Amino acid sequence: MTTPSTADLYRDYVMPTYGRFDLVLSRGDGAWVWDEAGKAYLDFGAGIAVCSLGHSHPKLSSAIADQAARLIHTSNLYMTRPQGELAKLIVDLVDLGGKVFFCNSGAEANEGLYKLARKFGAPTGRHEIITFTNSFHGRTLGGISATGQEKVKTGFSPLVEGFVHVPFNDLAAVEAAITPKTVAILLEPVQGEGGINPATPEFLKGVRALCDKHDLLLMFDEVQCGFGRTGDWCAWRTIVPTGVEPDAVSWAKGIANGVPLGAFWAGTRSTATVPLCDLLGPGTHGTTYGGNPLVAAAGLTVLLTIQEEGLLENARNLGLRLISELQAMNLPAIRLVRGVGLMIGIELNDLTGEGLPSIIATKALMAAGLLVIPSGERTIRLLPPLNITKTEADQALAILREVLSAVPVS
Repeated sequence: MTTPSTADLYRDYVMPTYGRFDLVLSRGDGAWVWDEAGKAYLDFGAGIAVCSLGHSHPKLSSAIADQAARLIHTSNLYMTRPQGELAKLIVDLVDLGGKVFFCNSGAEANEGLYKLARKFGAPTGRHEIITFTNSFHGRTLGGISATGQEKVKTGFSPLVEGFVHVPFNDLAAVEAAITPKTVAILLEPVQGEGGINPATPEFLKGVRALCDKHDLLLMFDEVQCGFGRTGDWCAWRTIVPTGVEPDAVSWAKGIANGVPLGAFWAGTRSTATVPLCDLLGPGTHGTTYGGNPLVAAAGLTVLLTIQEEGLLENARNLGLRLISELQAMNLPAIRLVRGVGLMIGIELNDLTGEGLPSIIATKALMAAGLLVIPSGERTIRLLPPLNITKTEADQALAILREVLSAVPVS
C-alpha cells in the first residue's frame, strides 16, 4: 500500500479553509525551518507573529516537558500555581493594576472584550462598539462582525449586531459615530492583517479623550502587536509612551510561542457595582482549557525569557535596521515600507505574474529561502522571532533585495 504524501492527506482529509502554499515544514531551530526534503528557510513569519523565541527554544522545550510530566490540565474549577504566576506577571507588565482572564486564542480573547463591554453598558442600555476599517479581530461570528473588512463577512449573514466601522486614524469620524448606544471603542494600536498600519499618537490620545468624555471603554486588540513585537510589552506605549491607558486589552499569538493561549486584561475603572476587572463574575464567562498548567507554564517561560534575553531592545534595534535598509533599497517593486519594531509591512506596486502582488512576492521569496506573510492584496509582512540576530536580519535583507529587484513590475 502506497503511503500518502502530506499534501494528499491535506487534500483528502483537511477542510480547505486556507489558501496554503505548496510547502510542508517538518522541523525548526531558532529562526530557521526545514521542509520534508531538507531545504532550509529563514522564517520571517514566525507562525504569524507567534514564535517570539523562534523554534525549539531550549528553555521553552524544557518548561513544557517538565510541566507535562507534572500536571497538564485540571479545569478552572481549581487553582494552579502557573496560572496565578502568569496572571501576576502580565498585570505587572501592564502596570495598571487589574486582572487577567485566560483563554485559547485571540478570537476568544476578543470575544471576552465584547462581553465585558456589553456587561459594562447593560445598566445604561448601551451595547455598540466602534471598530475600524481594515481591522481584524478573529474568525468567530463576533470576530468577523467586529472586523472592518467586508471580505471576511461574505456568506455569514446575519452578523452579530452592535458593531460600527469607521476609518482608522480619523478622529472626527470616531466622534461622529458616537451615539447614545455606544459603549466602547476597540482598536489595534498597529493593524496587522490590515497591512501593518500603526495608529498615530494624536489618534490614540484623541480616542482616549473621547472615551473619557462619553464614559466609553477604550479596548486595545494587541493579539498580533503585543508582548514585545513592537519593542515594548504594550504596543500602545511604543506609539504613546505616557498619557494613554486602555480599560481592557486582548492578547494571544506571541504570548506562548505556539502553545495555544490567549488572554484579556481589564483594569480597575469603577463601575456601578465593582471594579471593571471584577465585572465578569462567576457564571458570566468561562473556558475549559484556558490557562491550564501546561499553557501557563509555557507563557510564563516565554515572557520571562523575553525579559532575561533583552529581546525588547533587540526588537527595537533590529526593527529600525530592517526598516531603514528596506526604505533605502528604493526598488521599483516597493511602494512603501512601514512598521514598528519587528512588525514590518512592505507595500508593493503592481507586479507581473499570477495572483495578487502580495502572493507573487511571497512565493518568489519562499523559493529563495525566506518565509514572509502576505497581507491583503499588496503587502507582505516581516514578523520574525524577537531573538533574530543581526546576521539573520542581513540575510533576510539580501534575499529581499535580490528577489524584489528581479520581480517584474507592471
